Amino acid sequence: MTFAFLEEYIHFMEKRCFWRVCQLISFMTSDLYLGKESKIVEPNVMNHPVKRGHLYLLKPLLLSLLISSLSQVSAQEEKPLNLNKPEREQWFTDLGFGMFIHWSFDVQLGMVISHSMVGASDDYLERYVNELPKTFNPEDFNAQKWAKAAKMAGMKYIVFTTKHHNGFCMYNTKSTDFNIMNTPYGKDITKQIVDACREEGLAVGLCFSPDDFYFLYSHGELISRKRPNALASNNKALSEYVIRQMKELMTQYGKIDIVFLDGMDQFGNTELAKICWDINPEVVVTRGAIETPEQKTPDSALPSPWEACYTLGNQWQYRPTNENYKSANTTIEKLIEVRAKGGNLLLNFGPDSDGVFPSEQLGVLNELSLWMFINKEALEQTIPRYPLKEDNLWFLKRKDEKIVYVFIVEDNWKFGERKEFQINSLKMTDETKISVLGHNGKVLEYAPEVDPSPSIKKTEKGVEISVMRAQRIYNDKQWKNPIVVKIEEID
Repeated sequence: MTFAFLEEYIHFMEKRCFWRVCQLISFMTSDLYLGKESKIVEPNVMNHPVKRGHLYLLKPLLLSLLISSLSQVSAQEEKPLNLNKPEREQWFTDLGFGMFIHWSFDVQLGMVISHSMVGASDDYLERYVNELPKTFNPEDFNAQKWAKAAKMAGMKYIVFTTKHHNGFCMYNTKSTDFNIMNTPYGKDITKQIVDACREEGLAVGLCFSPDDFYFLYSHGELISRKRPNALASNNKALSEYVIRQMKELMTQYGKIDIVFLDGMDQFGNTELAKICWDINPEVVVTRGAIETPEQKTPDSALPSPWEACYTLGNQWQYRPTNENYKSANTTIEKLIEVRAKGGNLLLNFGPDSDGVFPSEQLGVLNELSLWMFINKEALEQTIPRYPLKEDNLWFLKRKDEKIVYVFIVEDNWKFGERKEFQINSLKMTDETKISVLGHNGKVLEYAPEVDPSPSIKKTEKGVEISVMRAQRIYNDKQWKNPIVVKIEEID
């Protein structure tokens, strides 16, 4: 009977079915108090006849487990606390587009960042923790280049992963020796990125994980993100440790604009968020306080602020082989969709072990930069418009103005070809005018006889716009990215 109970208890705890654990223990302890045999109609251990004499000695243990399980229920169901100031959340939403950077010392082997430690052998962990940092020396790292590249691509902020789940700090910390200062590189990478962001006028964002595999390893705990002792809500020493680190990050680098708390435990995220708001009431806490869907976009618009987090490839950290990168076209269309639905796009890039963005990532970043150079007006000081889209047309409107931007997502649109699009949700006025961002509407190269100007006319259902792909962007005239049309003085 006792072994059956313990098996059930362990099973439910590992599955984080804490209400089920409480129910299990409550049934057991209720028989202690009843002092009689009973048969409980429940599966497994709960179907065993229970006798007071058999369980009396287990009473202290059962009550202790019940208290522990109830605390787990509280931690599991705790809702996010949001003390972000409304005006700061609006400021954040207006930023619109940011660069996420995942980078740690295990990039040297092209592996998943941090997670290989879970379930790893003692030998693997010993070499991971004690040997791998000794060879991390990203001599080509240049924070200014990163910041300039992000700015050129129209990004308004950078969120850098200062500590991921492996516990390795990419900044100068006094909390642990497991940090960047104890590598051959030996310089504070976080400080360099913060300084470069400020120099380029970008908002400063720090990502921090309260989940810490190194802390668990150094304390003889089994490495996990879901076991009770891996959570700050159940591990006081871990909670105090990560709070100390959060205080360092919020005080060593001046004013931090954005904090992204990447923990499994909402209790841990909330406790750290409180530290951030206490030190800097102007900071915007994203994950841990607002919606931050990962690798997906909501089907419909969400109330702002929210932030969609996407990798450029399949993996957050760089890997040199077996990687599949999104095209710039896919990324641009994702940016348009997220902004049309009122969110921010946080697009992840992963530098290599030398501290350089690989050529595949730079290529996408370059094409993004080119598209933004032409169309950035449509993504600045604009808000969602309802309906969000019609067919292959997405909409944004300029704040407090009668201006609508139409993002035309159209395949197989040849240079010099004119196409018409019906828009039922727009009503034109006598003052309505139309233009294509980046083009003057007057010249089609090598075809002076052609009129490339866009036009708009009223229809029974709304308006019809006529647009030519008339600007030569590439030498071969193959430019597959969305065209943006600006319509002014529209109802």
